[in-house]
Amino acid sequence: MGISLVSVAEDIGSVNYRFKWLGPSDKIVVQAFDDPDVPGVTCYISRAETGGIKGMVGLAENAAKVSLACRQIGTIDPLAVKKLKDNEEVFSARASAVFKTTQVVRFYDEKRAVLVYLTYTDRIVDGSPENAVSIVPVR
Repeated sequence: MGISLVSVAEDIGSVNYRFKWLGPSDKIVVQAFDDPDVPGVTCYISRAETGGIKGMVGLAENAAKVSLACRQIGTIDPLAVKKLKDNEEVFSARASAVFKTTQVVRFYDEKRAVLVYLTYTDRIVDGSPENAVSIVPVR
């Protein structure tokens, strides 16, 4: 398979959920990214972005709550999937100025022939158990 790369997300849309007098409002963003090692799989992630002055200058800490949906959008090569490493990061986004990231990792459940995508937010000292999971059958 070669070296695995972390995918870059495309912004799909966003909604404001809390008005801020100064700086941008707090919002929920929806982004899409393709699995860099499995052509034919796209994931959609929604996550909160804190606004205000701190958000405007990049110092805000975003909530650890995220949602994830992954789907097959093209042909998946079952032989290539069997060569994947478990717990491989396929997407990462900064959730604070330093030390906090929202990640998506991939596992392959060979018994059920599905790709399992897990998203969570970690921090060097104190991560969050908030998570979401999505699966894509490999046919």
